Amino acid sequence: MTDDRHETKGQPATGSAALFASCPRCGAKTLFAGPVKFAERCETCGLDFAKFNVGDGPAAFLTMIVGAFVVVLALWLQLSLEPPWWVHVLLWVPLIIGGVVLGLRLTKGWLLSTEYRRRAEEHRHEVSDSE
Repeated sequence: MTDDRHETKGQPATGSAALFASCPRCGAKTLFAGPVKFAERCETCGLDFAKFNVGDGPAAFLTMIVGAFVVVLALWLQLSLEPPWWVHVLLWVPLIIGGVVLGLRLTKGWLLSTEYRRRAEEHRHEVSDSE
């Protein structure tokens, strides 16, 4: 147990790393190269971000969650105030794009940091010649 404390000393917490797009090893804000694209590696400590597999799961869930939230708000607005169609476009398009992009940054950062902390790797089968 003392080894785990020594290994994580100086590393940001998982939530903090996700919120500030920090490298899970050194804490430098080098996790993303674009809005939702991971950088190849950390510019400070050299941690290879490409070896982590976060997948597209966060994108599917965030699209459904943000979509459901926006549909409920749009229906409420339409039924209570009946605004013109362009009001819906001005409100909901930026909210959808911003919600999905910010949500993806948070969830992808959280998943990568969690994979790093738990030392997750892809499963490999050991195949022998006798099989």
